[in-house]
Amino acid sequence: MNYSKKFIVEPGSSIRLKDLEPSFSKKNVKKISSIKEIKKLQEKMDEFQFRLFTEKKHALLIVLQAPDAGGKDGVVRHVIGSMNPQGCRVVSFKKPTQKELAHDFLWRIKRQVPKPGEVVIFNRSHYEDVLVVRVHDLVPKEVWSTRYEQINDFEQRLIAKDTHILKFFLHISKEEQLRRFKQRLNDPTRQWKISEEDYAEREYWASYEEAYEDALSKCSTDKAPWFVIPSDKKWFRNLAISKIIVEAMEKFGIEFPEPSVNIEDIRRKYHTAVHEGKKGERSSTNK
Repeated sequence: MNYSKKFIVEPGSSIRLKDLEPSFSKKNVKKISSIKEIKKLQEKMDEFQFRLFTEKKHALLIVLQAPDAGGKDGVVRHVIGSMNPQGCRVVSFKKPTQKELAHDFLWRIKRQVPKPGEVVIFNRSHYEDVLVVRVHDLVPKEVWSTRYEQINDFEQRLIAKDTHILKFFLHISKEEQLRRFKQRLNDPTRQWKISEEDYAEREYWASYEEAYEDALSKCSTDKAPWFVIPSDKKWFRNLAISKIIVEAMEKFGIEFPEPSVNIEDIRRKYHTAVHEGKKGERSSTNK
């Protein structure tokens, strides 16, 4: 199965999340074998990221969006965590500060985009400004409705500067979200992640679904596509995202940079000198 083609939101199409199964997984693909495959894919990811870092011509932006408990942190930890932190950053966008609200909604986003040679993961993103602000009427419709075009223009400008963009919506069911909330309540190591607000937001599930559908449909472009990843099964979510990232990075055409010095001169000057020195030491010992 071609994971990119299977889960991509085709540009120009209108998507309905109710038509997509959040518990989908490929037939005959098992959890144990998938975990082994993910490890191999992580090795490839690490290799491609190293090339990206050394070449410093391209950049990669990975956008993660999901309902609460959708698995964004899990993807960062179990998929992208294989990348070298030296050339990789995770940025989480929380509720905007007063300083951020004083600027255009993209102001804080632009400050965090990847530099050449860097991979940046947005844990939530600029799409919050056509999601939560829409659902909770934080700005008028005439404001947020113009942001889809602004987002597309912003992403196209990044692409023009050799920044590749992969956007993943982690699609979970309402029932799976409730199950994960319960797990957090019962796990002392994860209780810090739960709040009454998480449960209150469930009342807006249908409104969020509609907002996501518009964002996915209006902002999936040829160069910055959205992928809807079935995420009820965490292991399949991790496999699908790993596959898509590796498939994309294989197409970047990343090459190691040419040396800035004459390698043969250095080899001849230093290694030949060391070799001659050792020969001289042996000759002195034999006398």
